[in-house]
Amino acid sequence: MTRIEFLHDAPDRIAAAAEWLRGAFAKRLPVLVYVPERQAAEQLDRLLWTQPATGFLPHCDAGSPLAAETPIILADSLERLPHDRCLLNLGNELPPGFSRFEELVEIVSTADADRLPARDRFKFYRERGYAINARNVAAGV
Repeated sequence: MTRIEFLHDAPDRIAAAAEWLRGAFAKRLPVLVYVPERQAAEQLDRLLWTQPATGFLPHCDAGSPLAAETPIILADSLERLPHDRCLLNLGNELPPGFSRFEELVEIVSTADADRLPARDRFKFYRERGYAINARNVAAGV
């Protein structure tokens, strides 16, 4: 069964995602980032290229020919997947087919636009018996 982690109270959802991805990359964890909103995908892409200032996190779009060998994949849909290890959800809807992943990470900011739909997802997962680990990341991931 998919393990689910909710990282809540992030001051900035995209910045928290970039920080979490740095840690995942350091552990060599392959991550598929579900980011259905174009503006959020572009913002995350910029952060992954510029943070930290002395390097970048290797990533690409799911449609890239390099997707199968890239540790961080940005996807606006979950139709064609290079792996099913870890899914980072940056959408406000239930990610389609999330249960095929070993792990699902939800990052939730303090903004009502993130918090309110996240509560519904949390309730959905809990009612179906998924093990959920919730952690406050207000001070950092």
